[in-house]
Amino acid sequence: MITFWCEQAWVAGRGIQPRVRIEADDGGTITAVTAGVDAAPADRRDLAGVVFPAAANAHSHAFHRLLRGRTHDDGGDFWGWREEMYRAARQLTPASYERLATAVFTEMVVTGWTSVAEFHYVHHQPGGEPYGPNGGEKHAMELALCRAAVTAGIRLTLLDTCYLAGGIGAPLNPDQERFGDADADAWLRRFTDLRRSVAEQFEPAFVTVGAALHSVRAVPEQALRTLAAGLPADVPLHIHLSEQPAENADCLKHYGTTPTGLLHRHGLLTDRLSAVHATHLTPEDITLLGAAGTTAVICPTTEADLADGIGPARALRDAGARIALGTDQHAVIDPWLEMRALEHGERLASGHRGRFAPADLLNAATTGASRSMATPVAAIRVGSPCDLVSIDQASLRTAGSDPAQLPLTATAADVTAVVVAGRVIALDGQHLDLGDPAALLAATLKGHG
Repeated sequence: MITFWCEQAWVAGRGIQPRVRIEADDGGTITAVTAGVDAAPADRRDLAGVVFPAAANAHSHAFHRLLRGRTHDDGGDFWGWREEMYRAARQLTPASYERLATAVFTEMVVTGWTSVAEFHYVHHQPGGEPYGPNGGEKHAMELALCRAAVTAGIRLTLLDTCYLAGGIGAPLNPDQERFGDADADAWLRRFTDLRRSVAEQFEPAFVTVGAALHSVRAVPEQALRTLAAGLPADVPLHIHLSEQPAENADCLKHYGTTPTGLLHRHGLLTDRLSAVHATHLTPEDITLLGAAGTTAVICPTTEADLADGIGPARALRDAGARIALGTDQHAVIDPWLEMRALEHGERLASGHRGRFAPADLLNAATTGASRSMATPVAAIRVGSPCDLVSIDQASLRTAGSDPAQLPLTATAADVTAVVVAGRVIALDGQHLDLGDPAALLAATLKGHG
């Protein structure tokens, strides 16, 4: 058993509480939370500042970190940025991806993300040949990501992604060939085998496999029928949804409905579905997504960086959807900035403040992802994983802040400690096993032009 004593902590259902003891068992699960008590001699006191549940990153493409700071000189739009992304994907090997993902996941951990849903589609060798006995380790790219997560100490939901077409009615182009499988049945077979392999090799509290459909652009309607019938009901399912107006226009042209309507047509709108971005929605789309209890995964800093637009996050929540946050292409890896950008986007779109209260923002960064993640999501309550982050409340950015309003003033630079499964894994921006994440990233990125 381990106990942490906190000067202040955000306790589930109670908000900021003073003098809190958090007890966890040897498996890293919280067994007791007591407020208003003094520290005992055996209590750990290295969580300096205000303690919050650690964040859950509900949407990540680890290799997109290669593009940070490299795509801004020529302007353009999402579609131009995508060409740079394809170029980055061509460089990846299982070994290089494991190194890169280890560095990216380490950056996440030291900033306060302790679980991540990795939306993974770089499955095969360039040209589309699978990895296997004559071409390296079977599931080589997927297992590289799993090992990277274990090394960095982050909980991983590996979202193996079905990617079958280069656009509605279009074949995969050469840059997309390593993303694709022959058809939906082939993807289901590979997915089933991958789940078995991961379950045999990794602890399910830390690494598990979920499913993703890249988008309605990349998964034809007939495949949607097959996947709706073939996916196990307990598997979390994610999809990029209405990220771009062009996607909506193509879907309307070919299928006579919006992407949301197409998913509804095939029974895929359920509370296990996470709709990523959900930026360009009709009122009918919002009603459907809310009524189904889906999770809308908003990635505010990426959506701003790519000029995607400001999505209807508050309208989705009011309709019944759950809101979660992700870092997507990693223009920023900072849960506090994602929280703030969610609220700021709403303010810019609506002309009103307080569209999401600080408690709502914290919920979006933590328990909002609970339906969309197959690994546990943190909360400071009995039975939840002891995944914690402490924030300096007297920094240049946070001095004078009401502790309950730190989601609107703190940044990753204010993180003093990170705990995963009851173990302190980072202090003052340094990973206790891997050291300085900036040095790790710099060494990793050096090999990528």
